[in-house]
Amino acid sequence: MNLFEVIGAAIGLAYIVSEYRADRWFWPLSLLMSLFYIVIDFTSGLYANGSICCYNFIMSVYGLLVWRGIVQSKDKTERPITSCPARYWPWIVGAVALLSVVMQRVLGMMDESQYPWLDGFSSALSIVAMWMLSQKYWQQWILWLIVEPIMIALFWMTGNYASAVLYIVFEVFCVLGIIRWKKESVKSST
Repeated sequence: MNLFEVIGAAIGLAYIVSEYRADRWFWPLSLLMSLFYIVIDFTSGLYANGSICCYNFIMSVYGLLVWRGIVQSKDKTERPITSCPARYWPWIVGAVALLSVVMQRVLGMMDESQYPWLDGFSSALSIVAMWMLSQKYWQQWILWLIVEPIMIALFWMTGNYASAVLYIVFEVFCVLGIIRWKKESVKSST
């Protein structure tokens, strides 16, 4: 564990609280956290997750624009928390399955990749969850609920203990986020 990882974990703590509250600081913190975890993941041999942090950086810019109503909004108002339309779920499951297989195969060809299946599966879930988060769907928390235990194990096995502890906190916030965001979704739909 080093100071860089501790700072990244501290940013991650502010990030998850901000995500839970769905406040405007969430996306800038997401940008910053992505930068820190690009370095942490690549130096730990978690190449798929490090690549996902690059994707998360780009999605953070997109999510900021969507949440603020700059894109995908006719009236340019802030997007409310909503429920993911049922018609998207087959695509979501298919995307996770396809991305998992592709990532596992690519990572399996890399001699340095320590845990290709876990890294690939958690990364596939993260890609889809981040897209759902950018759309402000409450169900994104369910995908993160699955991702976090995998990330805890990966960070622990690679000696990134501060990050493992951070992801334990993330797991608690996933449960709280499901409760809070689902309530907000119901309020915004009435």
